[in-house]
Amino acid sequence: MQRMKNITITLDTETANWVRVKAAEQNKSVSRFIGELLQQQMKDRLEYQQAMERFLSKPPYALGEPGEPLPKREELYDRPRIR
Repeated sequence: MQRMKNITITLDTETANWVRVKAAEQNKSVSRFIGELLQQQMKDRLEYQQAMERFLSKPPYALGEPGEPLPKREELYDRPRIR
């Protein structure tokens, strides 16, 4: 089992009231609510970082032939499918 650490946080009144209500809506203590919120944020950030690393690890691909000019912005966005 993972060892838990106690910490103290300071919140402004509005935030403290909000977190009490949100925790109560989920039938959780404020401590558990904040802990789970932070765990989810850590997980989301890790998943984002892993996705970014996967994307950046792929080789670049050419958008056209070398020396061929790229389409102008107006050409890309002036299509009936996009309107």
